[in-house]
Amino acid sequence: MREPAPWVVETSGSTGRPKRVLLPRTSVLASVEASARRLGATGAWVLALPASYVAGVQVVARSLVAGHDPVLLEEHGSLAAAVAALPAGVDGFVSLVPTQLHRALGDRGDSGDAAALASLHTVLLGGGPIDASLRERAARAGVRVVATYGSAETAGGCVYDGVPLDGVGLALGPDGRIRLAGPTLFAGYDGDPALTAEVLVDGWFLTSDAGRLDDDGRLQVLGRLDDVVVTGGVNVPAPAVAARLREHPRVEAAEVLGVPDEEWGRRLVALVVGTDGPVPLDELRAWVADAHPRSWAPRHVVDLDALPLLANGKPDRVALQALAEGA
Repeated sequence: MREPAPWVVETSGSTGRPKRVLLPRTSVLASVEASARRLGATGAWVLALPASYVAGVQVVARSLVAGHDPVLLEEHGSLAAAVAALPAGVDGFVSLVPTQLHRALGDRGDSGDAAALASLHTVLLGGGPIDASLRERAARAGVRVVATYGSAETAGGCVYDGVPLDGVGLALGPDGRIRLAGPTLFAGYDGDPALTAEVLVDGWFLTSDAGRLDDDGRLQVLGRLDDVVVTGGVNVPAPAVAARLREHPRVEAAEVLGVPDEEWGRRLVALVVGTDGPVPLDELRAWVADAHPRSWAPRHVVDLDALPLLANGKPDRVALQALAEGA
């Protein structure tokens, strides 16, 4: 039988121009099978992410391979209603980004959506950094969360809770760059052989992310390689600063970026959504300095009502950069 044409999935474009990723049928099915083995179950899925992105594509594929039509969140008024529409007698699943889980849990983890999520077999969580506090809130609400790492180029998440799926290779380059290999890899970028050759090397996909292995050998994603901001001669991992800010009791959401600065070379800017209004810069700087070197503390804060997001729920880094530089 002739191999079907590959799926063409666009990357989110969170850092600039989207890329058209060619995903063979074999890569998608390899991901579906490896995910089911790791989770220990198959079943029906709620589609809560755009089907045009790889995470949505995988939800559709997993559900159909298991013999079910995905339940579309957009056709129901809430996550709770969508979960209630799943077929009876089978395990239920959903894939979310951190922002969606944060909203579903509510302030105390006792919302109707939280209870619905607790009834599912697993909530896959990916698409961005996952704070420990969010996982703790989910655990208190009885929600089983599995953190995933991957991209369109790997047919979605291929590392679960820091451990590669069966058949997936994981290595770190000298600069900490995360490299991935295995049967879930993409075939290349549509119409861009030069970029394909740059990131597909000897069977490995060279990601744009930096990572480290903890004492248990689990992958910790430190952020994009270009997320390290050199300010005043100090290398500051912006995602770690943002994660610390999100632990502040008066911060609902936060991202940290670098902008040009005559004195410092690059200046750290925090874009913050407060739970009850703006949080003073001095308070945020002291909060960061309590856990990290003082040099990691942001030098400017931009107060926002909400973070700009892409359609898939990820922060819109292009819009955030414009806001930071405009401030």
